[in-house]
Amino acid sequence: MQLSLLENAAPRLNAEDRVKALRSQLEYHNQRYYQLDAPEISDAEYDELLRELVMLEERYPELVTAESPTQRVGVAPAGRFHSVIHRLPMLSLENAVNDHEIRAKLDARIKKELGLADSQPVSYMCEPKMDGLAVELVYEQGMLTIALTRGDGVTGEDVTKNIRTLRGLPLRLKGEGVPTLLEVRGEVYLSLDAFQKINRDREENGDPPFANPRNAAAGSLRQLDPRITARRPLSFFCYAPGVVEGASFSSQHEFLSTVAGWGLPVNPLARLVEGVDGAVAYYNEMQGLRESLPYEIDGTVVKVDSFLLQRELGEKSRSPLWAIACKFPPRQAETLLEDILLSVGRTGVITPVAQLRPVEISGVTVSRATLHNWDELAAKDIRIGDTVVVERAGDVIPAVVRVVVDRRNGSERTVLPPIFCPECGSAVVRIADEVAVRCMGISCPPQIRESIKHFASRGAMDIEGLGEKVVEQLLSLGLIHTVADLYRLTKDDFMRFERMGDKLASNLLTALENSKTCDLGRYIYALGIRHVGERTAKTLAQAFGSLDNLEKATVDELTSIRDIGATVAQSIATFFTNTDNRAVLRQLHESGVHPAVVAKTVGGRMSGKNFVFTGTLTRFSRDHARKLVEDQGGNVVGSVSRKTDYVVAGDEAGSKLIKARELGIAVLGEEEFLILLNAH
Repeated sequence: MQLSLLENAAPRLNAEDRVKALRSQLEYHNQRYYQLDAPEISDAEYDELLRELVMLEERYPELVTAESPTQRVGVAPAGRFHSVIHRLPMLSLENAVNDHEIRAKLDARIKKELGLADSQPVSYMCEPKMDGLAVELVYEQGMLTIALTRGDGVTGEDVTKNIRTLRGLPLRLKGEGVPTLLEVRGEVYLSLDAFQKINRDREENGDPPFANPRNAAAGSLRQLDPRITARRPLSFFCYAPGVVEGASFSSQHEFLSTVAGWGLPVNPLARLVEGVDGAVAYYNEMQGLRESLPYEIDGTVVKVDSFLLQRELGEKSRSPLWAIACKFPPRQAETLLEDILLSVGRTGVITPVAQLRPVEISGVTVSRATLHNWDELAAKDIRIGDTVVVERAGDVIPAVVRVVVDRRNGSERTVLPPIFCPECGSAVVRIADEVAVRCMGISCPPQIRESIKHFASRGAMDIEGLGEKVVEQLLSLGLIHTVADLYRLTKDDFMRFERMGDKLASNLLTALENSKTCDLGRYIYALGIRHVGERTAKTLAQAFGSLDNLEKATVDELTSIRDIGATVAQSIATFFTNTDNRAVLRQLHESGVHPAVVAKTVGGRMSGKNFVFTGTLTRFSRDHARKLVEDQGGNVVGSVSRKTDYVVAGDEAGSKLIKARELGIAVLGEEEFLILLNAH
C-alpha cells in the first residue's frame, strides 16, 4: 500500500518554501542571540517561529534535514560514549601566574629560540581563557560530522549528538572558501546567568548544585541523554585549527577572522597585539573586565600569531613553545561566619546561607555566601563562628569553600536542618534520596510571589497583564496571599495602585474572568507541582479527565501513566495530600475556576492499544507519532512490557526491540505503522 502524508502537490511546494524561509530566519536569530549578543526579537517570537517549523516538518517529514534548527532538541539516550583518536593531539598549555612570567616564560624564550634581539617585537594573538570544556569539531564538506572532547589529548569521546544541540553553533558552514575538511578546536562554556538558573532548578528539585560553571558545562555536555543537554544553554567559542584540507591560514588572526565568516563563534575580545608589552596590557585589561563579563574566564591565552613561526618553534612534550596560559590570581578571602540564615525558595526549598563579616573580594564587599544544602554543610563541618575561606566567581553568588579548622577556639556552634519552616511554621519534609529540605505549603509567604507569577504565566493560566509589577503591588498592599485571592479582586482593589487607569483595571478583571475556563492541562501546570511541566500536565489531564480524579489518584495509578515515574508520582500525591493546598484548590473552585479538559479520543480504532517507539524515526518525529496514535485513542508508553501491543522500531533500535522479540510482541517498521493506522 502506498501511503502519503500530502493532500496534493501545491501545499507541499508552498510548505517547502516556508520551511526554507523559517530555517533561514531561525539561523539568523540564533547568530544574533548566541554569537553577537544582540537579539532582534523576543524569546516568545523566536519560539513561535520554531513551533511553526516543527509543525510543518511533522506535516511533511520528507522536508526534514540534518541541519534544521528543529534537530537541535536532542535524540534518544546513548548507552555510552565512544572513544575516537584525534588526527592531531590536543595539547595543553604551560601556565604563567603573573605578567612577569609572560615576559620570562614566553617572550624571552621565543626570542632566544628564534634568534631575535630583545628589541624586536613579536606579534601575539591574545584571547580570554574560557573556563569551560575543550572540544574538537570536524566539518567535512562544510557539514558538522563529529565532535570530540579533548580527553587525554590523544583520544577523546564522541559527543556529536550533544554538540548538535548548541543553538549558536552552525551545523553547516556558510560562505565562500569553506574547506573540504576543517577541524576546529574550541571551548564549550555556560554563561553565568544560565549557571545560576541551572543550580536554582537543581536545588529546588533536590539535586546537588554544580560547584562552578565549568563543572556544569562538562556535566551538561557529557549527558548520555542529549535531550538533557538540549535544555541547557551551552555556548561555544573556537580558538584553534586542527587538520585543515582545502584551505590555508597564515596566522591565528587570519584563522579566527575566516572561520567567523563561515559562521563559527569567535570571542569578540580576542585581539592582535604587537610585542610583549601589548600582551601584558591585555592580561591586565582582561583581569579588570573579569567581573563584568557574562561568562567565567580564569586568565588569558597568548599565542605567537604567525603559523610559520609556530611551526618553527614547535612543542615540548605535551605543550607548544609558542603559547602560554596566563592565569588570574584566585578570588578568595578569609572572614568570620557570624550566623547561618535560613532562606526559603520558590518551591519551598530551605537553604542555609552564611552571614559573613563583610570582606572585600575582587573589589566587591561580600557579606553573604551560599552553603548550597544541608548535606554539604555537614560534609564541610561548617559552624557558626568559624573562620572560612570564601570564593567569588564572577557574578555567581559567593560560596564558602572550606573552614580554617586551626582557627577554632571551641565556641563554634553546629546548625542542624530545620524541623519547621522558618517563614510559615509548617512542618518540613525531606524526600528520600534528595538533599533538599523543603516546606510543602502553597501558602508559605516566600513561595507566594513566584507561585502567583507562575500561575498567571503564558503557559499556565495566561492572565494577560498580570505581570511581575502588578503581582508585587498586590502583595505589598496585602490584597492577595494565595493564587485563589486573585479571583476575589475588584476594580476598587486595582484602583489603589499607583498610575492605574480605569481601562487597565477593567482589562485585568476581564483577563482573570477569561482564565477561569482554561483547559485542565494548563490548570495543572499552573499549580506549580514539583516535577510537573507543561507536557506532563497535559498527559495527566488526558489520563484523569478532571482535577477531582487526579486528586484521588494513588501513586500506583499515577505510575501506570506513560512518562510518569515514581518521583513525579510521589510529588503529585504529596501535593494533593497537603491541607493548605487542598484549601486553596477549594477556594479556586468556589471562585468559579472550572477548567475544561480537552477530551482524549475514545472509541478510536487504537483504543486501549499500547505503543512503544524505539530507535531513530525518519518519517516523522516522536511527538508527531504520538499524536497519530492518540488521535485514534491509543497510548504511547515508555517501556516494553507484556501490556505492550506494538513496538515501532526505527534505525538503531536497541534493548526495547530485543525485549519485544523476547516477549513475542508485534514489531512494526515505520511503513507498517502507517499502514496500520490508515487501514480501513
